[in-house]
Amino acid sequence: MTGHEVYMRRCFELAQLAKGSATPNPMVGAVLVHNDRIIGEGYHREHGESHAEVNCIESVQAADRCLIPESTMYVNLEPCAHHGKTPPCATRLANERVKEVIVCNIDPFEKVEGRGMQILWEANINTEVGVLEKEGLWLNRRFFCFHEKDRPYIILKWAQTESGFFAPLNRSRFQVSNEHSRQLLHKWRTEEAAIMVGYNTALNDDPQLTSRLWPGRQPLRIVLDEQLQLPKTLRVFDNAAPTWIINAQEEAVKDNTRFVQLPFDDLLPALLQKLRQASILSLVVEGGAQLLQSFITVGLWDEVRVFTANADMPDGIPAPLLANATKAFDTPLGSDVLHVYTNNDSSYPYVAGMSL
Repeated sequence: MTGHEVYMRRCFELAQLAKGSATPNPMVGAVLVHNDRIIGEGYHREHGESHAEVNCIESVQAADRCLIPESTMYVNLEPCAHHGKTPPCATRLANERVKEVIVCNIDPFEKVEGRGMQILWEANINTEVGVLEKEGLWLNRRFFCFHEKDRPYIILKWAQTESGFFAPLNRSRFQVSNEHSRQLLHKWRTEEAAIMVGYNTALNDDPQLTSRLWPGRQPLRIVLDEQLQLPKTLRVFDNAAPTWIINAQEEAVKDNTRFVQLPFDDLLPALLQKLRQASILSLVVEGGAQLLQSFITVGLWDEVRVFTANADMPDGIPAPLLANATKAFDTPLGSDVLHVYTNNDSSYPYVAGMSL
């Protein structure tokens, strides 16, 4: 592993500290190095706050500030070049006269997309792009998907028995996965922008769709209810988190719940466009089997996470049938096993050793 790679991996570690809180911005970490000594570190903590490069510069101790013009800045995404909620980071680096900037990925956002690098070049700062590029694409796959494919990054999640059943035939509530898997699921919810279930899942399982088993932000809850027939006593109407009820009847806002009217004859493209307009970078589809299969059938998914459990269900609704998929990895979770797959057509394939 080269020195550049060592420091870029540290950028990845810092960036992931803001998983879930930086959205809709990317996860970015920055490390400032002088003669193989780290003199500054930072990451973009939350949307609207200072970016990684600024936090890194600001972390440099007074005694080391004179070393900045002789130092190398490592950052996993191209420094921004536009005035948004914060000033351009590329301009700050140019003003600080940093000696060198090593970048993992070019920013696909249309207001950056190479302009940050141009500012650095014009300031006669040495630059290098592409260090651990594939790892960086995986790290910020949600951000890249959103800006390059004009839709959220789509994760399909379900639990099934070893015999391949998704739920009992009578749709009664049945806990397939174990407590370790459930806690991990709630952690994932804090890291994604939105989660969705279909009508039957909402009606029969009455899920809360919150991250109550893990500290962090609550994702947007999305429920399909074409004819607005779901009882208002269900927990998705409890105002515990922002909620969209996707229907074909009305547009309305009631407390923390928004009723979003969309055409159900071509629902998925319309829904993804609506999520794109709302700056939702990622969507987790948690059920039911028919809704999950609809995404698989049209190839509209990026990642699948399946819990296979040693649960006793002699008969039931078959789990979705996955197609065009590549196994990323398996990992045991007590009596369960987590299987992770990526779409064969994905622009952001899994890189061994990287985390979800």
